[in-house]
Amino acid sequence: MKTMHKAIAALAATAAALTLAVAPASAAGRGGWGGPWAGSNGAGMGRMGGWGGAGNGTMTCLDGVASGTLTATEKASLAAMAGEEKLAQDVYAALAKRFPTLPQFARISAAETQHLTALRALLARYGIADPTAGLAAGVFANADRQTQYTSLLASATDTASALKVGVTIEKLDIADLANLLKTVTAPDAKQVLTMLDRASDQHLAAFGG
Repeated sequence: MKTMHKAIAALAATAAALTLAVAPASAAGRGGWGGPWAGSNGAGMGRMGGWGGAGNGTMTCLDGVASGTLTATEKASLAAMAGEEKLAQDVYAALAKRFPTLPQFARISAAETQHLTALRALLARYGIADPTAGLAAGVFANADRQTQYTSLLASATDTASALKVGVTIEKLDIADLANLLKTVTAPDAKQVLTMLDRASDQHLAAFGG
C-alpha cells in the first residue's frame, strides 16, 4: 500500500507538470515548468525545464522546442496515440464515478486530459488530423477503439477488476510509446512522448501494476 500511496502522490505532481506543459505562461520569466501553476494540485513541481524557456507571456508547451521530420508511419502513430489517451481519459472518468473509493481514477483521468492536450498540440503543429476532435466522452471514430472502450468498462465489475483495467491501459500506453520513441527523432515529438512515458509509469504503479 505504501508504494501505491507514493505513486498516487506522484500523480499530483505529474498532473501539475502536464498542466503547465500545455498552458501558456502568464508572467514574464515564468515559462517552461514553473510559473503560477506550481503547487496548484497540492503537490508542487519545481522547475523541470524542457517545455518552454524564458517566459514572455505567450509561451506554450512547444514554444522554443524545435520541430523536425515525421514519417507517415510516425504521424499515423501520433494520431493513434491521441485516440489511446482519449480512451484512458474516458475510461478512467467513467470508473471514477463507478468506484468513488478509488481516487486514482479521478486523478489519472485529469492527467490523461493533459496528455491528450499535449498530443493535440503536436498534431496541430504537423498538420495531422486529430481523430478525437469534437467527440463526446465514450465516443470514438475508430470502431476497434469503441469496442475496446465498451469491453474495458464491462470488465470492471469490482474494485480489483477496475484496477486491472487501469493496469491494462497503462501497459498498452507504455508499449506503444516505447515503440514510437524508438523511431521518432523530431525534438518536440520526442520530448512530449518521453514525458507521457514517464507519466504512464507512475500511473501503472498507482494502479498496482
